Amino acid sequence: MTELEYIPIPFFIDNYAWLITDRCSAIVVDPGEAAPVIQYCDENSLRLAGVMVTHHHSDHTAGIEALLAWAGDCSIPVYGPAKACIPSVSARVGHGFRLAFKEPAFEASVIAVPGHTQDHIAYFADAHSADGPHLFCGDTLFAGGCGRLLDGRPEQMLASLDSLAVLPRGTQVHCAHEYTLANLQFARQCEPSNADIDAWYRRAKSLRQDGLPTLPTSIELELAANPFLRVQSIELLCTLESRFQISISNRLAAFTLLRGWKDIFCAEEPIPTGRLWPSLL
Repeated sequence: MTELEYIPIPFFIDNYAWLITDRCSAIVVDPGEAAPVIQYCDENSLRLAGVMVTHHHSDHTAGIEALLAWAGDCSIPVYGPAKACIPSVSARVGHGFRLAFKEPAFEASVIAVPGHTQDHIAYFADAHSADGPHLFCGDTLFAGGCGRLLDGRPEQMLASLDSLAVLPRGTQVHCAHEYTLANLQFARQCEPSNADIDAWYRRAKSLRQDGLPTLPTSIELELAANPFLRVQSIELLCTLESRFQISISNRLAAFTLLRGWKDIFCAEEPIPTGRLWPSLL
């Protein structure tokens, strides 16, 4: 089996579409802008084989129609959440559905992950690379963080994160935004003595200063350094109780306070921004 490559295609300020390719054909995940994807495919002589969408927000879907027009093939499958009405999606899928492509040879299972949005899904590929399984999770799980609750509820997001936290620890996590440094600055406030957070922050900062992505991350790293996967941490609970002057009785209460705090958190250090091109990788 040809080894697949997983290429982050940057667009807007901090978005990534992900390209899954065997160097002949490519599947695109969450193409919110078509031009950077088309440019990369043209430069590398790649044929568009399919599109996978995690949720309905325009920064994940706006490039689909232009991509299909460029490819000139209306039969190209576009997978997306069954609970969303996305005009360009031709195959609406829900939890447990398994999708398969022949070229590139790629299979993935759909995981329902409501919270950021009600329709949000993730794609988990468990057997296609020597470097472990791969997860495409859109705006649910980020490096060091999780998505805002835009039309979902805290209990939904906590359950969704729990469902991702039990995936194999070697799973490579392909998030849709470059939020790592801001998230880890927040994580350091939550668990000041967590050495894994400090090490991850230093590494991520070095990557961004060199114009490189911090992604993919891994389930193992997120379990060690992501406060939203660590709501049982004694230090984190003490931080929350001290900050909010209340006694926290359960994980959901901790998660709800944590997400609310993150919503108003301001990063202390400047965050490098700007489009990152695959030619720099």
